[in-house]
Amino acid sequence: MKYNDTQLREFGLARESLPRHVAAIMDGNGRWAKARGLLRSAGHRAGTERLRDLIRFSSDAEIEVLTLYAFSSENWARPQAELSVLFSLLVEYFTKEIDELHAEHVRIRIIGDVSRFPANVRRAVTDAENRTAENAGLQLNIALNYGARAELLRAARHLCEEYAAGGPLPDEAALEDALYTAGQPPVDLLIRTSGELRVSNFLLWQIAYAEFYITSVYWPDFTREEYIAALRAFAARGRRFGGL
Repeated sequence: MKYNDTQLREFGLARESLPRHVAAIMDGNGRWAKARGLLRSAGHRAGTERLRDLIRFSSDAEIEVLTLYAFSSENWARPQAELSVLFSLLVEYFTKEIDELHAEHVRIRIIGDVSRFPANVRRAVTDAENRTAENAGLQLNIALNYGARAELLRAARHLCEEYAAGGPLPDEAALEDALYTAGQPPVDLLIRTSGELRVSNFLLWQIAYAEFYITSVYWPDFTREEYIAALRAFAARGRRFGGL
């Protein structure tokens, strides 16, 4: 169901004030679990289940792009047992949710280098990308084994190869086209849960003029109401992009 203008106003939102591209650093699953005397795996599962409301609201509000930081290139340093849980949850998520996402015309794009993941994870994410490739609704970027420095280095190498082969001297547009997010608008709103005040090597180029929304709420408690509060806060910001 797509929200009309009246329905958006009931949430305290206006269509013209919504961000085109929202990105989220989904932090605090482990601390959420620890605070409840649970295993970290329970926090990761709760965090995965939280995705449904965020994606559904973004789709219904007709936000163009939602980028979720699911697994960073630094996360490989975690214990193998925790990695196994994360991999299982990835496969389970795409298996359980892909039908609904496809029905809602969500287009999935995986950003990052998935070659290091186990075969079943690679297969699940590739199938999700392929199945939704022609969808024209919400563009859902899921960052897996992603690091912004590695993304920029990958783009720079690609542009160097093109230039060495006789191509033009690259400009900003060429660099943007070499990023994982090619063809998408820059990030307008960056959300980070759990109160941490850093960007953690996430979308360094794309967040150049993003508004930041930091909340102490752990990701498993970041409800639809919390998301709406972030969107309201964004709408109240004055974005001048260096002007007056």
